Parts: sequence; C-alpha cells; structure tokens
Amino acid sequence: MDIQLLRQLQPYLWSLPRKSGEERAEVLLYGTEPLLVSMDDKVLEQAANVASLPGLVGASMTMPDAHWGYGFPIGGVAAFDAEQGGVISAGGVGFDISCGIRCLRSNLDLNDAVPYFPKLANILFRVIPAGVGEEGEIKLNPEQLDQVMHNGAHWAVQHGYGNAADLEYIEEHGRVTGAVPDNVSELAKKRQRGEMGTLGSGNHYLEIQVVDRIFDTAAALAFGLHEGQILISIHCGSRGLGHQIGTDYLLLLAKAASRTGIRLPDRELACAPIKSPEGQQYIGAMNAAINCALANRQILTHLTRTAFTDIYPQAELETLFDVSHNTCKAETHEIDGKPRLLHVHRKGATRAFAPGHPTLPERYRAVGQPVVIGGSMGTGSYILAGASGNPAFASASHGAGRAMSRHQALARWKGRALVDQLAQQGILIRTRSMRGVAEEAPGAYKDVDLVAEATEQAGLARRVAFLKPKVCVKG
Repeated sequence: MDIQLLRQLQPYLWSLPRKSGEERAEVLLYGTEPLLVSMDDKVLEQAANVASLPGLVGASMTMPDAHWGYGFPIGGVAAFDAEQGGVISAGGVGFDISCGIRCLRSNLDLNDAVPYFPKLANILFRVIPAGVGEEGEIKLNPEQLDQVMHNGAHWAVQHGYGNAADLEYIEEHGRVTGAVPDNVSELAKKRQRGEMGTLGSGNHYLEIQVVDRIFDTAAALAFGLHEGQILISIHCGSRGLGHQIGTDYLLLLAKAASRTGIRLPDRELACAPIKSPEGQQYIGAMNAAINCALANRQILTHLTRTAFTDIYPQAELETLFDVSHNTCKAETHEIDGKPRLLHVHRKGATRAFAPGHPTLPERYRAVGQPVVIGGSMGTGSYILAGASGNPAFASASHGAGRAMSRHQALARWKGRALVDQLAQQGILIRTRSMRGVAEEAPGAYKDVDLVAEATEQAGLARRVAFLKPKVCVKG
C-alpha cells in the first residue's frame, strides 16, 4: 500500500482523504506504517467502496491485519442502520460464515505434556477429519440438519458432544436467534450433511499451544491462564454450507440492489436493504450458518477432549471462549451519546466487548471479552481482552493477516521442507496437503507480534498472553 495516499490522524490511526467530487463516508485504517505498507492497494479501494454504501454509520474501517478480500477487505468493519436504509452484504460477511476460534484451556503444563505430543498429534490427525471435502462420522438427515441450524452448539451438547458449561463461554451462548433453515438451498444443505465435526482447508487448523508470556496478570487470572500451560485453539467455520450460502445469495442481493436503486461500486458488494425481503432472507440463512459453525466447533471440542484423555487420563479441557470473525450482528452501540441498533459487519474481525458488557460471562465481565488473534503455524497466537472505549464498534483483529497471496507462497515455499523445518523447532505438523502447508507458510503472513501490539495501541483490545504452537493439525 502506498502510505502517501493516507493521512495519519494518530500514531495507530490513518484516514484515506476523499478525492474531489467523491461522495462517500470516511475511511479509517488502524495500524502502524509497516503494517499498512504490507497491505495491498486493493484494501484501500475496497474500504472506499464500502464507505459509499447507503446507511453506513461512522466510517468504513480496517483492522491492523487487513488484506484484500471479496467485496469487503478481510479485516473490514462497517456498521449500518436499518432505519436509515442500511444494507446487508454477503461480501461483508464472507463465504466462510462464522469462521472463528474456539479456545480451550487445560490443566496440563508443557513439561508433563510434551513427551506425548507425537502420539497426541497422530491421534488428533486420525479422529478429526481435515481438508477440502473431508467428511466425519456424523451423517445428518435433513430434519437433523435443520435442528442444527436452529439450535447451534445447544444441539451438539444435547447429543452428547461436550457439556452445558461450554455454552456459557460461546458467543451468543452457542445459538443465534433468527435462523431460517428454509432460506438455505438444498445444495448448501447437501454439502453440510457429512461435514459436521470437521476442519476445513486453507488457514483452518487445530493447534496445541503453550502459554509463553503473560502481559496482563489480572485478565490472565480471570481467563484461567498461567505460563507453561497447554491451550488448544480450533479454527474453522460453517464449511460447505456457509460457502454455498454466500454463493447462492450474491445474485439475489445484486438483483435487490438494482431493484432498490443502490449503485454498487463493485459487483462483489452485492447487497440489499436490511429491511427488504431479500435482506431478511439472507440474514435468516446467514444465522443458520452461524449456528452450524457453532455446533461444528462444539463437536470438534468433544473430539479433542476424547483424544486428550486417551493420552492424558487426568486432562481437563474447559472452553475459554468461542468467537466468530465472519458475521453481521445486530448490536446496540452508543452514537452521539444515544443508543442505536446497528448491523455490524465484521469480515475477518472479531467482536471484542469491553469490561462490564452485560452479555459477557460473569467470570470475565470485570476484564472484558477474550479475543483471540490466531497466528500462522510456527509463529504464535495472542489472547487479548476487549478494551473500554473501543472506537471500532467493539471490533478487533482476528489474525496475523496475509502478506502475500497463496499463489505467491506456493512459488516460494515447499510444504515438505516447511514441515521438516518446523519439526526442528519443536513444532509438529500433521496435514493431508503439503500444498496447503506451502500456501499457509508462516512467511506468507504479517508479523503477528506487530498486529497484536497495534491492536492494543489502537485501543481495540489489550494483550493478555502470547501462545507458542507445539502441534498443528491442518487440512
């Protein structure tokens, strides 16, 4: 990105000045100069396009990990008011609806656990299907899948996958309201019937991690974290169902935009007024996919616990938090001193409620919502806590963010060589695709340390703990 195109407002906040005659809202970018320089110029174009959509409240924003996406930039945040003609956009949610991270804390420490990591890695790789088109042992009939889309992680718990205590520590307590399975196509449902309890491909993973460093002692105590502790992060979403919903609704939303007179600066920003029939239809389908993702991560949590107790009979794995980062949520935010109901698009961005928010579990309410910034294999991840006064509709970074395309990564790295290099560093990789490993090479991503620091300094969330990877299962 050409930094000369921007105006710096604060040390970690930049704006994109309007061109002469350009009619759009403000564009704000959070991050440092090195992070912004590492972004593609397409991020600016896409953020400016989002700023031209009707009903936008405040600015079109990007997080410190932003990069080019479909329609919206990944790491894009935008809030719309339905009462002022605000829109819902499939490109502002993403194809992998409710992609997110379930983080589990354990009662194991590194010194006790590390001798058995090779055996654990093999068991996890065997019991957790991962990769394009991979299916698990759960096969749902149409009625059962409809129940999953209505009830989310609650369905999983009711069917023996995990326990009710998990639900307290999941965004929306494991189930969003407003899901309408009838709005989901038969093709989308068909793609999902064998994919519950599976990881996807690309940047999805299940990773065994160790708490390497604590930044905020009070928050770490509330989150139940200490140095040397073993944690597990499960990164996945709604699989084929969510992707198909995104595909199915692009044409319908584009037609709705044309019918209602919305000028689209980019066809990838296909959208509809939130209150339109098409907008409501998409929201019902999107919520169904969110519930599917929450159920999927709940099932994977159960499978992970089973694998751990096979190796460590004393192991206890508790849900620290589960948060999505490809959604549009109806939330109340204070605007000009007054509460307003907004539809907040977060695409590659995580909700990060501040201390005191009434929806947070009581255990975390004094310190804020847990936020997970997932790194690439071999680098590390961060746990943060939501910050008071967050200027971006309670949003924060969700990962390191790509610094180069998958095609560029393939041209630069070989999967087998990366697996061997990481093994020498004490990081075990289990994968069904060496091509996928090369595409997700650590060097293909931004520096996660810089992203986490910028997220904190910009007032989006504050760092609590740094996690080092030890075992990574990928598709």
